[in-house]
Amino acid sequence: MTAFVDIRNLHVQVGDREILKGISLEVPKGQVHAIMGPNGSGKSTLAHTLSGREGYAVTAGTATLDGLDLLSMTPEARAAAGLFLAFQYPVEIPGVTTTNFLRAALNGVRKARGEEELDTVGFLRHLKTCAQKLGMTDEMLKRPLNTGFSGGEKKRNEVLQMAVLEPRFAVLDETDSGLDIDALKVVAAGVNALRGPERSLLVITHYQRLLDYIRPDVVHVLADGRIQKTGGPELALELERTGYAGMEEGT
Repeated sequence: MTAFVDIRNLHVQVGDREILKGISLEVPKGQVHAIMGPNGSGKSTLAHTLSGREGYAVTAGTATLDGLDLLSMTPEARAAAGLFLAFQYPVEIPGVTTTNFLRAALNGVRKARGEEELDTVGFLRHLKTCAQKLGMTDEMLKRPLNTGFSGGEKKRNEVLQMAVLEPRFAVLDETDSGLDIDALKVVAAGVNALRGPERSLLVITHYQRLLDYIRPDVVHVLADGRIQKTGGPELALELERTGYAGMEEGT
């Protein structure tokens, strides 16, 4: 199966410290891959590097999305190419409603792709359909983006953004962080609704519990800046029993 997302020998430095030390990872189109690992292993660094966040210096390696060189593109161009990052800690934007933010984001991506922008009626119809699947009310959509939202509401809002934008490759950076079991189920159901043959997902998490609800095709263990082990969903269950001890340096 041809790799849709292809990361090869990726080295990333933050300040004077090397965090990623040669990651190689392939995600075929339509698959869900999970990355698990302890704190400080480089999971969020990988997510931020793929999205183009400042301060993450790539010193070696490549990362492509459907043949496009992600590392040479601006964050805006990566989004237009179909990359989406769901943040571990979603940002608040006072004064900008969720609805206005999402319409600007969607039409910005459509314009960059040479597609016709949605008018107000078309956008609101699309937004309402997506919001209903996540149990989000009209009142929530009228509130400033993430301002005053609970942790679970913020994470549902992230998944709503993903549903509205319909990315080709979505990276979920610890989307389960801070969620109770009910919120976790809602968020996972929203993510699962987006699975399909034309979309790939990379789910980054500390814990196996998220993978009870978003079942991955492949699980990777990231420790000490490298992929130390790869397996099927059963690998997540093994880690739940044994922890990450001994994963560093491939031990």
